[in-house]
Formats: sequence, structure tokens, C-alpha cells
Amino acid sequence: MAPHHMTVPASVVLVTGVAGSGKTTVGLLLADRLGWAFQDADDLHTAANRARMAAGEALSDEDRRPWLAAVAASIDRRIAAREPAVVACSALKRAYRDQLARGRPDVRLVHLHGSRQLIRSRLQARHGHFFPARLMDSQFADLQEPAPDEHACVVDIDQPPEAVVEAVLARLRAVPPEEPHMPPTASGEQWRLRHGPHTAVVVELGGALRHYEVDGRPLLDGFAADEPITGGRGQLLVPWPNRIAGGRYRFGDEDLQLPLTEPENGNAIHGLLRWVPWRPLARSENAVTVGTTLFPQPGYPYRLEVSAEYRLGPEGLETTVTSTNTGDTAAPYGMGQHPYLTVGTDLVDTALLTVPARRRLVSDAHGLPTGEEPVEGTTYDFRTARPIGEQHLDTAYTGLDRDPAGHCTVRLAHPSGRHGIDVRLVEGIEYVQVYTGDTLSEPGRRRRGLAVEPMSCPADAFRSGTALTVLQPGDSHVLRWVLAPWGSR
Repeated sequence: MAPHHMTVPASVVLVTGVAGSGKTTVGLLLADRLGWAFQDADDLHTAANRARMAAGEALSDEDRRPWLAAVAASIDRRIAAREPAVVACSALKRAYRDQLARGRPDVRLVHLHGSRQLIRSRLQARHGHFFPARLMDSQFADLQEPAPDEHACVVDIDQPPEAVVEAVLARLRAVPPEEPHMPPTASGEQWRLRHGPHTAVVVELGGALRHYEVDGRPLLDGFAADEPITGGRGQLLVPWPNRIAGGRYRFGDEDLQLPLTEPENGNAIHGLLRWVPWRPLARSENAVTVGTTLFPQPGYPYRLEVSAEYRLGPEGLETTVTSTNTGDTAAPYGMGQHPYLTVGTDLVDTALLTVPARRRLVSDAHGLPTGEEPVEGTTYDFRTARPIGEQHLDTAYTGLDRDPAGHCTVRLAHPSGRHGIDVRLVEGIEYVQVYTGDTLSEPGRRRRGLAVEPMSCPADAFRSGTALTVLQPGDSHVLRWVLAPWGSR
């Protein structure tokens, strides 16, 4: 194809992303298409920095300071000489990108976005490069996705490099469009995702999943754009799912007290991030990544950076929640999410439920676990599909049966058996709570949908330590699950 001279309103395109995202490959192809020069910022690293990385040592801000200064000077020389160029540079942190692009209107920012699994597979397949695959976690720990005010062109890399370049060119040549989101509502900004017949909506308040449908058929008993969120619908439960008795726990040498957010039972419930705004970090037609910071506060004196990626694809809606301890002390951690499923029945009673789990938690009147028991021979055994009937469920299951890939699938099917929705528990999930909604405060919402809640740990894990994750400084936890519709009416 002929070069696209003079069609991009910039003289330097800065291509950023973690190692393995394809900055060099995409940058070279983009430079060729534009007829511009190409500069790989890795070539400006000092020999000492390259040796550290080759030895598996992550670079510090101090290590990167002279390198970033050299990249900025190179950009300024090209702008002054009117020599347009594509520059590939990781620039993982906002401060790094500000140093290279802020105050330089001739620089356009392109960010290559990819999942951890995809990046890991690429790095493991790469040979002869000075940057080893074992440093991937340090890259994601440093990564701060571009904020809206950076006006970055964010492109997903789960496609061939040529398609990535086409997407970049289309975005760079176009006048930046109005962001495709709905007006602010009771739950804040609304981000609509589309992929073929799939449509989903994510909201600013709590980063919650509000709606999911396929071919116009709702698969979530969610909430309307102008409604408040009730019953935990679609909410992210960080840094603990379910309940903590009395809101009191001991971690390390500290006795800590959380606010009692379920006062009728004397519990702290569902974490600390349900009612805070989450900001968009990356956006495309079929995906959005939202994030927020959990600052140290009474009862939880730890700092976390949390992001949730919602991505529609041919199989359904994948949600990946990543939390990183950015503080300087260890932090207790757990998480879950609270979607309510529907298969189109007025009540869930006639729907067919499958929960491939061998044990359940026995709970007291306050929703707190008192022990475990096998499900075999009890009314809680849904290992074989059967109607829910009139049974009241607010039950945590464990001992999950998994397929060879390590996934466990909870299924809700229409009484006809011809269609339904699977909840595929992919990563970081040891428990699943199933709730028929009999105690919801709104009688009209009871038993209309079935909450199937993936959880990394059970209720009261901060006190019991059961399946509790302890995040050391710099550590991350990933929880991944998929809503996978199947069949037809």
C-alpha cells in the first residue's frame, strides 16, 4: 500500500505498551505505511540498564530517568528538524508519558492493550530478546493505562499486527469522535459494549455490570440506567466478598474495625469499592477497562490499585479483575462479583440449575459460615441439573469440579433445556455463592434472578483465614470469569 503522507495530524506517533505488546512490530509497520522514520526507544537504554533487564532485574524510576530524558530529547530533535517518526517506547506510567508527550502537541499517543495471558504467551515464545519473560509481572505492576485526558488511541492487540495498524491509522486520521457512552445517570457514566449480537453495559458507580443481552434476550436481572443499584446487582466486591462478623479482624499485629455496612446483622459486607466512581482506563467497541484506587482508611489501612476489564467476544462476556498492592506493607485480600442471571422465566423456580460442587458452607442466622458439609444426599446437591423449585438458596459452594483446563462451570438453563447461560469460573476462584434473592429488600425483585457470585474466598475470611490472599507489596491477584450464553429459543 502507498504511504499515508500528511494524513496524520502529528509529526511523532508514540507507541506505548508493556513488553510483548508488539510495539516494535506495530511501530515498524505503521512507520512504513506513513513513510516515516522509526525509532525503538529500547535502543536508547544504557548498557547497564539492558544488562539489568537481561539478568531479570526490573528497572526502577531512577534507572529509567536518563533513558526517558534521552527519548524526550530524540523526540524534540525530530520535531525541530521536521522529521516525522514513529517511536516505540513502553512508557508504562503516566509520569513517563507526560515527560514525553505533555506540552508537545505534535506527539500523538498510541497505546497497545493486551491481556496478561496474551502477553505471557508472546513473551514465552520470544527468543533472543534482552527482556526476559519473567519480568512480565513487573511490567503490569508499573502499568498505568492512559487516562481520558491523555487522548490516547487505545488499540487491542488480540488481532494480527496488520489489523492493529489499520485500526491505529483509522483512529489517527479521524477527528476524535464523541466517546460512545450514554449520559450520566443514577449510576454515573454508562459504557455500552457490542460484539455481534452481544451487548453489555458497564457503569461508573462501583465499576458494576448493569446489563448483558444476546440477540435482544436479557441474560442478567440487572438494573435500568435511571435506577439505583440494589441487592449488589453486578457489583465488584473488593477487598472482600460477602461478610465479616462485627467488621472486626486481626491482621499482623493490628486489631482492625471496619464500618458495619450490614447493621441489621452486625456485619461489614461486600468490601469498600461498591459506592465509589471507577474511571475508564481503556475503551474499544467491545471492551472497557475501568479502575480505581482503594486508599488506606479506617479498618483497612492498605493501598490497592484495582482494574476490571469487561470484554465481549464470540463466546460471551469475560470479566478480569486485577488488584495490586501498591502500598509498602502486606494486605489481606479477597474479592467477588454479584451478577443476577435470568433465562427468561418470571421466577427462577422453574429454571434448571447445575452447580458442580461437592461441598457447601453451613451458615448461621447472620450469614456467617459455621462449617462445611458434603452436598451429597441433601437438597443443596445440584451436581446434576434440576429445577430450583421453591428452595431458598443463599449458599456458598466449594470443592468445585473442574475441567482439564481448570475451569468450573455453573449453568442456569431454561426449563425447555434449549438455551441458558453458563458462569465459567476461570481464575482465582475457590467458592461460588448461589442466591435466590428471597431476602432482598424489594419484594418485587425476589426470586426474579439467580445470583451466581464467583468468590476468591468465603465469608469471614479476614477472621478465619480460609482461602485468604495476602498481597505483599507489589503483588497482584487476578480473578477471571466468563458469562457464556448457549442455545436458542
